[in-house]
Amino acid sequence: MRRPLAAASLAAAAWSVPALAPVSAPVAAALGIPRRLPGGGVTLSFDDGPHPQGTPAVLETLRERGGHAVFFLAGEQAELQRGLAAEIAAAGHRIGLHCHRHRNMLRLGPRAVREDLDRGAAAIADATGIVPELHRPPYGIYSPLGLAEVRRRGLRPLLWSRWGHDWRGDRGPGRIAAEVTGGLRGGDVLLLHDADHYSDRECWRNTAAALPWILGAVEEAGLRLTAA
Repeated sequence: MRRPLAAASLAAAAWSVPALAPVSAPVAAALGIPRRLPGGGVTLSFDDGPHPQGTPAVLETLRERGGHAVFFLAGEQAELQRGLAAEIAAAGHRIGLHCHRHRNMLRLGPRAVREDLDRGAAAIADATGIVPELHRPPYGIYSPLGLAEVRRRGLRPLLWSRWGHDWRGDRGPGRIAAEVTGGLRGGDVLLLHDADHYSDRECWRNTAAALPWILGAVEEAGLRLTAA
C-alpha cells in the first residue's frame, strides 16, 4: 500500500514543480523558463487585458513618456475589446498570449490546455493582426503538459523577476511602485496588471497611478525600457 501512495505523491509533486517557477529562480532555470531577459534594459509587462478603462489609462502614460511594454492579453477579453486590442498593437507595444479563459493550468486536462492556447492565440491574432510569440500563463503557473504545449506551438515562455502585487486592491500606488522597482537591475521583467477582470475590483487604478513613478525610477536608474 505504501508504494502506490508514494508513487502517487511523487507524481503529484512532479506535476506541480513548474508552478514554483515564478517564485524560484532555480526551478525556472531548470525548466528553461526566463524570468529575466539578456541586455541592459527593463521590460515592462501587463497581464489580463484589454480592459476598457485600465488599458487606455496605461497606454496614455506610455504614449506621453515614449515607452513600450509587453501586453499579455486574454483571448476572451480581446474578443470583447477588439478595438482596444488593436490600439495596443498599433501603438507599437508587444503582444503576448496570456490565455483565452483565465484558469490555473494545473487544473486543466490535455484537451482544455490545447483548446485554451489555440482559442486565445486565434482571438488575439484576429483582434490585433499579430500572432503572439510570447506566452505567460495565468498566475504564472505552468503544468508540465502546458509548458510542453506552449513550446510545441513555437511560443516563448516569459515570467517576471519583479512584481508589485498590484492585483490586490489594498496596494496603493506608492507601495506598488516601490516594490516593483526596488533594487532595479538591467534585465528585469516587471509584472503589472492593466485590468481587474480576474483580480480585486478597480485595482487597475492604483497601477495606472503608479506607472509614472515606475517609469521615473527606470530613468533614474539609468535604464531603458525594452519590449522583450
